[in-house]
Amino acid sequence: MDRLAPLQLFVAAAESGSFSAAARRLDLGAVQASATIARLERELGVRLFERSTRRLRLTEAGEQWLPHARQLLATWEDGQAALRDAAGEDRPLSGRLRVSLPSDLGRQHLWRWIEDAARADAADGLQLELRISDRLADLMQEPVDFAVRYGEPPDSSLVALPLAPDNRRVLCASPAYIARHGPPATPAELRAHECLRFVLGDSLHGRWRFISPESETQPVEVGGNRVADDGGLVREWAVAGLGIAYKSRLDVADDLAAGRLVALLPDWQGEPAPLHWMAIGRHRLTPALRRLAVELRRRCDALARG
Repeated sequence: MDRLAPLQLFVAAAESGSFSAAARRLDLGAVQASATIARLERELGVRLFERSTRRLRLTEAGEQWLPHARQLLATWEDGQAALRDAAGEDRPLSGRLRVSLPSDLGRQHLWRWIEDAARADAADGLQLELRISDRLADLMQEPVDFAVRYGEPPDSSLVALPLAPDNRRVLCASPAYIARHGPPATPAELRAHECLRFVLGDSLHGRWRFISPESETQPVEVGGNRVADDGGLVREWAVAGLGIAYKSRLDVADDLAAGRLVALLPDWQGEPAPLHWMAIGRHRLTPALRRLAVELRRRCDALARG
């Protein structure tokens, strides 16, 4: 472990609330992680965490130390980035690239775009590890370095590069569903339709918001017989004619272009769904990774245009 590893482990444990989760993030064993924190506490002369069998929380001293630890890491990361930039922009992707991708866009497009970019970059010895999941907690809990996710970063420790900042949700259904049930004329009419809902963790996305032609926000509580925690399955249900979906336009762009799905309420604007490449710390955003993000943004723009 390098000299900054104890600080990285402390910050990771504080953010995840778990030594084991922090150890997974940094590729350490649980015993090694616990011993490292104990050694850091001895060096500082304070107890940083209150430990119990059920939870891990910062002590008052740990709360005081956390912003300083983050600042020390940020300063180091800024210095590393400056040295990399001075060394030149032409180094290809290399080493291990561990990325968590959203289920639907990840399976349809992102994995191929990353492979194409790696080939174009002449990536040298790149080891690619992809995890397909819609849970944003992956970046904190799982052994990954990056995540592509919809929405704004939920944590100040995450650095985000925009891939599709203007992306929005679109209400859509298959021609067969529309033929059977007719299209809704207003968001309120969705209450009478079978709506395909998405659940993320303990949160059910059952309150859909729209912006009227007069720029007024109108939320509507929707219901239905199908709920999934996988965005790809929600899209497949919609294509199969089982209900109405409220999906990221990027997720359904190909289906809309091919006529498998039809956009509904065209005069109403869907809620924002910006797409970002997220990283834990700026030091991970090397010039090669920034080039990759630029290429992914170009591909997202092309997909959105159809």
